[in-house]
Amino acid sequence: MNIYQDYLKEIEERKNLGLHPKPIDGAELLGEIIAQIKDTANQYREDSLKFFIYNTLPGTTSAAGVKARFLKEIILGESIVEEITPAYAFELLSHMKGGPSIEVLLDLALGEDTSIAKQAGEVLKTQVFLYDADTDRLKEAFKNDNQVAKDILESYAKAEFFTNLPEVPEEIQVVTFIAGEGDISTDLLSPGNQAHSRSDRELHGLCMITPQAQSEIRSLQAQHPDKSVMLIAEKGTMGVGSSRMSGVNNVALWTGKQASKYVPFVNIAPIVGGTNGISPIFLTTVDVTGGIGLDLKNWVKKVDTEGNVIRNENGDPILEEVYSVATGTVLTINTKKKKLYNGDQELIDISKAFTPQKMEFIKAGGSYAIVFGKKIQTVAARILGIEPTPVFAPSKEISIEGQGLTAVEKIFNKNAVGTTPGKILHAGSDVRVEVNIVGSQDTTGLMTAQELESMAATVISPIVDGAYQSGCHTASVWDKKAQANIPKLMKFMNDFGLITARDPKGEYHSMTDVIHKVLNDITIDEWAIIIGGDSHTRMSKGVAFGADSGTVALALATGEASMPIPESVKVTFKGEMKDHMDFRDVVHATQAQMLQQFGGENVFQGRIIEVHIGTLPADQAFTFTDWTAEMKAKASICISEDDVLIQSLEIAKARIQIMIDKGMDNSRQVLQGLINKADKRIAEIKSGEKPALMPDENAKYYAEVVIDLDVIVEPMIADPDVHNKDISKRYTHDTIRALSYYGDDKKVDLGFVGSCMVHKGDLKIVSQMLKNLEQQQGKVEFHAPLVVAAPTYNIIEELKTEGDWDVLQKYSGFEFDDNAPKVAARTEYENMMYLERPGCNLCMGNQEKAAKGDTVLATSTRLFQGRVVEDAEGKKGESLLASTPVVVLSAILGRIPNMDEYKSAVEGINLTKFVPLSLKR
Repeated sequence: MNIYQDYLKEIEERKNLGLHPKPIDGAELLGEIIAQIKDTANQYREDSLKFFIYNTLPGTTSAAGVKARFLKEIILGESIVEEITPAYAFELLSHMKGGPSIEVLLDLALGEDTSIAKQAGEVLKTQVFLYDADTDRLKEAFKNDNQVAKDILESYAKAEFFTNLPEVPEEIQVVTFIAGEGDISTDLLSPGNQAHSRSDRELHGLCMITPQAQSEIRSLQAQHPDKSVMLIAEKGTMGVGSSRMSGVNNVALWTGKQASKYVPFVNIAPIVGGTNGISPIFLTTVDVTGGIGLDLKNWVKKVDTEGNVIRNENGDPILEEVYSVATGTVLTINTKKKKLYNGDQELIDISKAFTPQKMEFIKAGGSYAIVFGKKIQTVAARILGIEPTPVFAPSKEISIEGQGLTAVEKIFNKNAVGTTPGKILHAGSDVRVEVNIVGSQDTTGLMTAQELESMAATVISPIVDGAYQSGCHTASVWDKKAQANIPKLMKFMNDFGLITARDPKGEYHSMTDVIHKVLNDITIDEWAIIIGGDSHTRMSKGVAFGADSGTVALALATGEASMPIPESVKVTFKGEMKDHMDFRDVVHATQAQMLQQFGGENVFQGRIIEVHIGTLPADQAFTFTDWTAEMKAKASICISEDDVLIQSLEIAKARIQIMIDKGMDNSRQVLQGLINKADKRIAEIKSGEKPALMPDENAKYYAEVVIDLDVIVEPMIADPDVHNKDISKRYTHDTIRALSYYGDDKKVDLGFVGSCMVHKGDLKIVSQMLKNLEQQQGKVEFHAPLVVAAPTYNIIEELKTEGDWDVLQKYSGFEFDDNAPKVAARTEYENMMYLERPGCNLCMGNQEKAAKGDTVLATSTRLFQGRVVEDAEGKKGESLLASTPVVVLSAILGRIPNMDEYKSAVEGINLTKFVPLSLKR
């Protein structure tokens, strides 16, 4: 049976799932299809033509190379296909986006046949995914007086690839669909447990929301064929918790429009809205697809006659509806007036959704085309020796005389490119910045690889200091899905130039380390900008932004990112931590006290949290920065003391050296280069040449929050509040409760110590508590399972050296074995401790899960419905989040402890402590 017959068999299997044939990305299959097209008597010829024309992935896939070369044969008359004329072949090439298609078009444009050259030149004028090798060919031809090359370059310099596109419609009719009430996690749009299918867009689309919701969307489209369906988070924020390109892809698949009729299941232009707007990183993903994200503000806080907020019995503000967006409501978006209307009634100003930059993204069908378009216009103008025609909206540059800079403003000013020389920029400025560190994770990595192929990128940008591809999200179970996807992903990324967590050649030990922890270690400069394919890309050195797989691909390919400089909120501390408190309690209390201080308004949302926490090394400080994703902040920055920063850099150097010793460095010696940069940074700090990053005294903040450590007297627990009568208040991360709230009768079915929120000190706390409790009680007996997953192998090695791993082994009933990893997810747990493989484990929810309906107490970050634990019939699953000592003790007791039990269990244990800068000084 040949490869085409295998494809037909797969097609029949997909039919049973209600799916179309899978898009073709392999050269061997497409080669067979082309052979059948050339054989006019072949029984499969008609289908083969359809597959070739409509079902082949573009970009740099191996199939795209075969398709481009065959189209070239047709244009040159070397192959005759009645159904594909040379003119049609040019049209097909114009939809292939880059890579082999650009190479073929350049061959034809710079060839000797003048008629063909002109046609190829016209197509090239519409293309933007060109790289240095492509523009070098045009430059050389221009120097040799090639008229076609000159015409192409002149067109690029005028940006005709953009100006010739249709304008954005003045009015866009939408019909509303309430996707959920309260904050909508991207897990609703693209569930983590379906991560394995993300690169198969049609298959993955079946998991969006529910089949019933999909049916309702189709019904709305049938009733309103001339309108777009707008998905809405009623009384909440759309897209919290993750960037999730697959979530936006799914929304676009169901409600957007096809990007090209020759590329299946790649849709653009989704429209989403939220009462409280769109989560920042999710909004970036919407921009990638040329979509629209609206801050609807259709519910507001009710006030009395004196303007005071009216609250309910729980102290929460009472909301009242300003206008309805109930499912089926027809609204009009006016892109020129930048207003939202219901008929003739103006509802709200939506100008933030239609800035000049966002209008360009919408017109171009996505932000990639604008990024590459600006680059190619600049290159072409430079070759011609002229100034580029002013076409694109200029970068927004806000400079306020006499106003100092926040930490993030300083970082953006240092890394900005293409701005007015010498001009100091403040928050609100829209800039391009160079990216220092890039991270890709394994459940979005296959999509990142697809994005890199679609933008015809083949090698990492030389200006990126270092990039890492993790294996953490699929670390728990080496099942058939992981075995099929991960080796392919690692090879692609390794070839592209990233440091890979699992070496595709098997030359070093497999690594499944949590991406955020590794990025935190390889960030060796607090002035760095980091982009990572996960919302928890939040380093304690530099400023890190969680991003969708496409933005990660763009950063890898170009070494750049574009975004406005965000506003900052300054967080400082006063008072003193109690001996029995852990720093995780301070993290939760920060969110609670902030909401209290600002009457329920989350001043962190969409902004930078500048946390003055400089007495904690990077490992421990990461606990705070990591949680800022749950605070809905755009990013965070730690302000460190010189000596603490040096300590953090030394730890980073040691861990990078271990990676080198294990054979993880590549031919560019990226890891060694990071150590060298760390040495240079340490020398600068020690000499006083360049002290640790500090904001200016006269910097301006959106708000300043002071956290009182004195009032944090009990462990703090983030509660999903699954039974709250107000659905919008469930699963928000904003309900923070003290331990005593639960009495001592709140049953716990499973405890989890793991995810990116724990550091080496947390694992040491586990071992110290077990020894402590055995000494107090004579033995340790678990009344609920305790799952422990270290974030990295480096941490395990350090624990082994320091003796703590022996203690953990003594009390465990299961320990992972890398030589024989689990091939199926655990479905049942015994009342014992499990030492699981380093990685995300339960926090990700795509492999391991607690039993349905369980109450889980975890150190992780996710309490969303269905993430760690799903609902059972008649019983809601709930994932409460707490510090390591609370989780460990709860698993041993089988319930949340009371204060006396907690204090006794942690007595004499070295919890994670923090001393505010003001007290240290």
